[in-house]
Amino acid sequence: MAVPKYFEFFEGFLHALEDGALHSAKEVREIIAANMNISDADRAEMLPSGKQSTFNNRVGWARVYLDKAGLIETPQRGKYRITEQGKKALASGKTIDLEYLEKSDTFRSFVSIKEKETKSRTEEKNESPTEILEATYQEITDTLAGQIMDEIMKLSSSGFENLVVKMLLGMGYGSGIEGAGSVTKQTNDGGIDGIIKEDQLGFSNIYIQAKQWAPDQTVSRPEIQKFVGALTGQQAQKGLFITTARFSDGAIQYADTLLGVKVVLIDGEKLTKLMIKHNIGVSVEHTYEIKRIDSDFFADEL
Repeated sequence: MAVPKYFEFFEGFLHALEDGALHSAKEVREIIAANMNISDADRAEMLPSGKQSTFNNRVGWARVYLDKAGLIETPQRGKYRITEQGKKALASGKTIDLEYLEKSDTFRSFVSIKEKETKSRTEEKNESPTEILEATYQEITDTLAGQIMDEIMKLSSSGFENLVVKMLLGMGYGSGIEGAGSVTKQTNDGGIDGIIKEDQLGFSNIYIQAKQWAPDQTVSRPEIQKFVGALTGQQAQKGLFITTARFSDGAIQYADTLLGVKVVLIDGEKLTKLMIKHNIGVSVEHTYEIKRIDSDFFADEL
């Protein structure tokens, strides 16, 4: 038999977790393969890139969609568990497909099924293969950004602060300087959560404020004003206010009009984009080369 489509694994994934226990991705795949009679040959089938099996890829996407619909959860890194909504879905006797998942508000905010279906019917006529590839790449990147934010929100406050410092170092700040980045002690930190040294002697430092707030919360102007006060106390001129939430218009306007001190604001969306761009907390799964004809080569007689 052919490897089922990713949405055809929804029910199989939930059944693999129906005992209510935590299961690793490998355990889930083994249970699904046994329950759905997926042969070793089918499991060995590879994607066109040759970098990952079709089975693993589709089960992985099934997990993403079920998680966004609230039917499963990841209480520990790499460990999955069915939720009460997931148990109700199985008990309902209804087919668990994309239409079923669309009943979830969180899933609808993650992806619009109707728009995807409309696009699939028209993209051959209206979009070039390159445009389709770009759109697919963006969808995968957006999904990854959501997964990154889910993992960030599971970190402790000190873990988040360490992540921010690691990201800045990964971006090249403090390059070649021993002990370039550090997290301040949580007690009496004076409103400063971390410091990045920009030169060997410490003449120029970047002072960091890291706020691990819910992504739907808003950081307003008073929070930035407090941070500026903390910078003044350090006689600092460069500050980075980074949060998993978003900034109000007032906060952004205030930061843009400061004199004598530069404060850069990074919200949750930009944070995940920077992590993806600089390979912080992510790894490259596939690399595709898009080639075009070399007209100059064929212009000369061979």
